[in-house]
Amino acid sequence: MYEYELLQRYLEGERDFHGVNISRLNLAGASLAGSNLTAANLAAINLFSAYLNAVNLSRALLTGANLSRAFLYGANLSFAKLASANLAEADLTKANLKGAFLAKADLSRAKLSGANLSGVNLSAANLQGVNLCSADLRGINLRSVNLSGANLNWANLNGARLSGANLQGASLNGTKLSQAYLNGVNLSGIDLNGVNLSEAKLSGANLQGTNLTAANLHEAQLRIATLLQASLRAANLKGANLYGAELAEADFQQAIYDAATQFPSGFDPVTQGARYDNDLISA
Repeated sequence: MYEYELLQRYLEGERDFHGVNISRLNLAGASLAGSNLTAANLAAINLFSAYLNAVNLSRALLTGANLSRAFLYGANLSFAKLASANLAEADLTKANLKGAFLAKADLSRAKLSGANLSGVNLSAANLQGVNLCSADLRGINLRSVNLSGANLNWANLNGARLSGANLQGASLNGTKLSQAYLNGVNLSGIDLNGVNLSEAKLSGANLQGTNLTAANLHEAQLRIATLLQASLRAANLKGANLYGAELAEADFQQAIYDAATQFPSGFDPVTQGARYDNDLISA
């Protein structure tokens, strides 16, 4: 099918293009809003700046497609194959990307606020400067992903795998990181004020100068983590494991700990301003 044929059929009111083969077509700037392209072949297609509001691309083949600056608000991309696709600056607000394959895709500066990303594969993807505000990222695999400068405010990253990820300059206000895997991640200088990191894996992480004021670190693993000059004021450290951690010049004023909290040998939390609280109820 050629470009003019597809666009003519769309202008005439047709919306069902299920399974169609339109690979490598140039549809830059085209409007296909509301179309059904389920299981269609769109490999290497050019949809630069296309208007694709509420389009159904479930299980579509979009390998190597150019969707840069495309408007995909509310689009269904569940289980779509988007390996090496260009989605830079695309608007994917509230899009359904459940189970999508986005390995090596470029999502830099894309808008993903409120998007469903459960089960998505983002291996080696570029998410620099992406907007993931309020996104559901529970259990997602983001190992070694570039998230520098990303907006992760209020995102749900509970159980997410972030080892090796680049989070420098990322915004994490209100982010949920309970049970997240952050071993060895560089979080130095990041504002994690009030963030829920309960049961998070932070062994070997760099938290130098990090703001962890009022953070929930209940049962978090912080073995051999670097917390030099970090602020842990009023943080919940009940059951946390800080064995071997570097704590020089860290602020523990009003932080709470209990009998299960493990500190480095020779560290006295009381003289550092922390408060013992063995109440079984943890915040």
